[in-house]
Amino acid sequence: MKSLITADKFAELPSDGTVKELVCGIPRSLPLPYPRYGEICAQVGYLLKRFLNANRIGRATLRSGVVTQRDPDSVRGADVAFYSYDRLPANLPLPMKGYTSVVPNLVFEVRSYTDRWSAIHVKVAEYLKAGVPTVVVLDERTRRAWMYREDDDPVEFARDQRLTFPAPLDGWNVMVHQFFES
Repeated sequence: MKSLITADKFAELPSDGTVKELVCGIPRSLPLPYPRYGEICAQVGYLLKRFLNANRIGRATLRSGVVTQRDPDSVRGADVAFYSYDRLPANLPLPMKGYTSVVPNLVFEVRSYTDRWSAIHVKVAEYLKAGVPTVVVLDERTRRAWMYREDDDPVEFARDQRLTFPAPLDGWNVMVHQFFES
């Protein structure tokens, strides 16, 4: 049986060139994402960053670790995350090593061609349980989005529908197809 490690120990592991997440204390290797997946993540980050540049309310990250559980620890790689300055003040720099104990206000997960819906749902549930108020899953295959909020049923959005976001991102709205544009 493998011994469990903490998020702090996970952060100290030397890179072996693979993508990993920590799931219940056990490091798990993930397939290297496909270029189209990265392009969608970059587009989401671009749209979010444009809004944040005009509305100084927080910061965005790409492919960064979020601690979703303690004892045993889990660290998931959020594809795109938004942290409001209320949660993580502007004068506090993001850690260069390790992970912040603050969870984001919003996480985007991009479903790659190797992702199973069951695994996506587990990850969404972890984010919500950890205190992330809103999780959006984008699916390239269907060009649809699903918005998950704690204690609400997921809401599905077609490519021609507008996604609107709750506070503190109120005012940011994006047509779903924009997330998939190159």
